[in-house]
Amino acid sequence: MGERRWEGSTHGKGWMHRSLIAMLRVIDVRVLYLFTDIFIIPWCMLRPSRRTAFRFYRGAMGYGWWKAAWSVFRNHCLFAQVVIDRFAMYAGKRFDVEIVGHDDFKTMAGREEGFVQLSSHIGNYEIAGYSIVSDRKAICPVVFAGEKASVMEGRSELFNQTNIHMIALKQDMSHLFEIDQALCRGDIVSFPADRFMEGSKVVRVPFFGKEASFPQGPFSVATMRGVDVLAVNVMKGGAKKYKIYLTPLPYDRTLPRKEQIRQLAGAYVAELETRVRQYPLQWYNFFDFWAS
Repeated sequence: MGERRWEGSTHGKGWMHRSLIAMLRVIDVRVLYLFTDIFIIPWCMLRPSRRTAFRFYRGAMGYGWWKAAWSVFRNHCLFAQVVIDRFAMYAGKRFDVEIVGHDDFKTMAGREEGFVQLSSHIGNYEIAGYSIVSDRKAICPVVFAGEKASVMEGRSELFNQTNIHMIALKQDMSHLFEIDQALCRGDIVSFPADRFMEGSKVVRVPFFGKEASFPQGPFSVATMRGVDVLAVNVMKGGAKKYKIYLTPLPYDRTLPRKEQIRQLAGAYVAELETRVRQYPLQWYNFFDFWAS
């Protein structure tokens, strides 16, 4: 993933994913953490992702050469760990989760109107899908339709235990109807808002001192219906611990809609930058994020 284009699916073959799930049913996640740190991650250092990660730590974070190089290694190790954690959830494992701002979620979930949750490719957002639930509202995560079958099966099995209904992102744009229907019902629609598919509309927002492109779609959906918006970032705090940050994103609904989109995008990006600075090793966008 050394270029600007994002393909959207989890790497690896389906049989690999299923083997990993079977393995995690009987062994501790920390065993696989150690294995990846010693054998897999050094090989990953040969991939283009190391160069874009290094530029991020040198440029955006302002690290010196040695600190940036070590951060690239640790960043790849942590990325492997959150992937392992995702499959550990499919295997039935659970993690200790602390939620910051849970009252804000409960307040929004207690209203008749639906609302939008915006996530990012930092930490491990998927943990939120099994930790933040509402008795009154369904949660409808928008997911990439081309994801591996093994991943979708794992999600479906866990989601069947909760009030979660996936909306697949499709090329024919039919997902827009499903999103609109979900908000009309008063449900919660969840989007990743830090990556865009090739050819989609973007909004340019200052991020770490330089303008970067973010997908306009999630902000456009929220402002079109004038609904509340909540940023959700799930950060790894230990081998079996996560911390979820739930942050309301304000925007002036009396402004022209174009300005509402820019204001909401700015609030989202400001929150994203805060969490990245707080957890810099958990930045998992391995491409030139600031390329136009």
